Parts: sequence; C-alpha cells; structure tokens
Amino acid sequence: MTEETLVYFGYQTVQIILWLSLPPILVATGVGLAVALFQALTQIQEQTLVFAVKLVGVTITLMILVPWIGDQLISFLDRLLESFPYLTR
Repeated sequence: MTEETLVYFGYQTVQIILWLSLPPILVATGVGLAVALFQALTQIQEQTLVFAVKLVGVTITLMILVPWIGDQLISFLDRLLESFPYLTR
C-alpha cells in the first residue's frame, strides 16, 4: 500500500462522513433558526422547546435518509473491499 492510496482512502472516508452528516446538520440548523425566530417574536424563552423540535426534526430526517445513507456506506465498503487484494500486496 502506497502513501497515495492511503491518502486517497482517507480522503474518501472524510468526504463520505461529511456528505452523510450534512442533511441532519442542515435540518438542525434550519429548525433551530425557525424556533429562535418564533421565540423572539412571541417572547417565549423555553430552552426545552428548541431541543425537542430539533430532536424531532433530526429524527425524521434520519428516518427518511436511512436507505440513502445505507446505500452510500455499502458502496464505499464495496469499493474498499474490492481494492483490498491490491492494497495488501
């Protein structure tokens, strides 16, 4: 295994982690912003409201995206395992 191959698979790993974590992070940010705006307009300052709404939003997002996340992880693992004989030379 050369350094280039190791760097390539490290780069691919970081890239897939970023792509798979992006949707829940965006949903949590958007929901948090919307709830903060709602709280500012209504002067409700309840911290559990923000947490509960974010938790529900991220949970629903993950439930919807589980098939896509699974497909991405399986295809990455397939690529890694297909190149395993080449890597062990």
